[in-house]
Amino acid sequence: MDHFLGLSADTARFTHGSPRGFAFGDAGRILWFLRSTGPTDPLDGLWVLDTATGAETLLADPRELSPEPGGLPVAERRLRERTRLVAAGIGSYALSGNGRRAVFPLYGRLYEVACDGAGAPARIPAAGPALDPRPNGDGSRTAYVADDALYVHPGGRVSPDDGARWGLAEFAAAEELDRPRGHWWSPDGVTLLAARVDESALPRRHFADPEHPELPAEDFAYPEAGGPNADVQLWVFGPGGGRVRLDWDAAAYPYVSDAGWESRTEILLTVQDRLQQNVLLLSADPATGRTRELSRTTHPRWVDPLPGTPARLPDGRMLTAADAPGGTARGLALDGKPLTGEGIQVRRVAGVHEGRLLIEAGLRDPAEQQVLLLDPDSGELTPLADGPGVHSVSASAAGSLLLTRADADGIRRTVRTPDGRELSPADLAAPLPYRVEPVLERVTEHGVPTALVLPRGHVPGRPLPVLMDSYGGPGYQDVSAEPRRWQHRQWWADQGFAVVTVDNRGTPYVSPAFTHAMYRGFSEVTLEDQVAALRALGERHRDLDLGRVGIRGWSYGGYLSAMAVLRRPDVFHAAAAGAAPTDFRHYDTAYTERYLGLPQEHPEVYERDSLIADAPGLTRPLLLVTGLADDNVHPSHTLRLSRALTDAGRPHQLLALPGVTHMTPGGTREKIMALELEFFRRELGLSR
Repeated sequence: MDHFLGLSADTARFTHGSPRGFAFGDAGRILWFLRSTGPTDPLDGLWVLDTATGAETLLADPRELSPEPGGLPVAERRLRERTRLVAAGIGSYALSGNGRRAVFPLYGRLYEVACDGAGAPARIPAAGPALDPRPNGDGSRTAYVADDALYVHPGGRVSPDDGARWGLAEFAAAEELDRPRGHWWSPDGVTLLAARVDESALPRRHFADPEHPELPAEDFAYPEAGGPNADVQLWVFGPGGGRVRLDWDAAAYPYVSDAGWESRTEILLTVQDRLQQNVLLLSADPATGRTRELSRTTHPRWVDPLPGTPARLPDGRMLTAADAPGGTARGLALDGKPLTGEGIQVRRVAGVHEGRLLIEAGLRDPAEQQVLLLDPDSGELTPLADGPGVHSVSASAAGSLLLTRADADGIRRTVRTPDGRELSPADLAAPLPYRVEPVLERVTEHGVPTALVLPRGHVPGRPLPVLMDSYGGPGYQDVSAEPRRWQHRQWWADQGFAVVTVDNRGTPYVSPAFTHAMYRGFSEVTLEDQVAALRALGERHRDLDLGRVGIRGWSYGGYLSAMAVLRRPDVFHAAAAGAAPTDFRHYDTAYTERYLGLPQEHPEVYERDSLIADAPGLTRPLLLVTGLADDNVHPSHTLRLSRALTDAGRPHQLLALPGVTHMTPGGTREKIMALELEFFRRELGLSR
């Protein structure tokens, strides 16, 4: 294998050895995190950093706890897919309320460990292969899920045997609504809030392993666009065995996107209607189950999620997302009154720090992000982490901060304590092979962000075939100063391509109006902006050979790639389309309906965005790639398009990968890239 691709595979795309999963504990005295021992070690252990001394301590080594690792429980494997977790070893952990104890799953077994490192991790008895353990406030009890039932140790089974799944997030919540959990302890550690998920009305999706035809197929419930969703309820389990169901209009607001205890006598939950045009923050009484509305956020298209909102501040005021008139800026409002104005795109509310809101926002180019303090009374902004790059933050209630800066020189993390000291957790990852500074430009009348990466040592005046490498879909930004995402694009450039990346309308962080431009239609806006941006760059950079343009992508990027050669063969000359959702009538409810509406009400939208009917028109080389274990974009999407192409007599290539999921772990992505390179070299006439 090519040296770079081999290094990328061995280091999990330069993430092995890099610390992650940070959480402050013990009033900010310690910082918990996960990290492996080096750049080629795939097994993450659990560590703590003493913020007083800077000393790091390994508290839990997966090799010592499980020298012969087993497989993950099916439910945990699927939850990891939903949360895009590829790390092996200790994948996640949860802290007690005081942050002094952690519990974690490891291959279906549960463990707990104290931050002082006084003893080795202790095994927690479980009723079966277990996942998602959550300790209570003082760490004396742990709730967990086994075989779709909720348990507590010490104690026993909490949830009834009624055929539902208890204590876990349903597919839509974990995949699309950023709620990967399904049970929560009360602050006093004696009462549990738990989700009850009834998926009996949902269709089943099946996976068979073609390498092992003797094994039965796996299946799972999948909420397909226009069809039924899971029935989600929230129940309170009291210490005496009593149960209370939280009562809200679940028929009108079926999605629970957030939940948790505000105090021993109050639960806060965020619910949404099916089209996600109305988001309600509700207060619930755990004793009676009654709820009342605290705030409502509405949008005629969809309410774009703003992490950290809606929320109630310590003084009782309601914090919600609020777009500026005309959709020019993403901002915040307090009790319905705008708090921010033009010139700032708020991306996340990270908490409260020194009496002010701690936010991540864009002040300049969308490729960059700053950390700011926002005065909730005056609206005054104070930069906390600025300068080129992408800055992010985590905070403790006691005032400690973890600031992360990502730019062309790498990723650096700094812990800043209330008394002004600074220290950093060690990063043991492999150095990034390339220092990449893509040419960032805004083009077309829409100000579309673009990036251009040229071969190192490129001689001006020498024409280069173009490789378009974009995602293009809602919810993800490609053109960013984060350095890891440019490593593979520099490798592609060094193979002899001018690599172009375009964040078309519909992608985040430019403005709400820019993002909402994709409403009721993916294909037209996506393809129009990609073509216009490519041509604009071709006018500015004459070395781009627009007579030889390839395009590649995965997931929505695969959809874009296949669509490009099917609908615009005059512009795109070859495509490699991976895990493409070729017909959104067969994709999930929460994602698809947010942007396209219900297929029963807007069948023309779904027909227009489907690629199946375009199959007879294929005239350009097309490589289709799918993982046969992909439970996000099911392989049937690719196979349906392949069947339509075959029926129409249109030649194409199909690469079907047994056992491969949507995340393509274990070096699979790099192997696909090597095959794509041969494809593009051949089809675009590029010499070795």
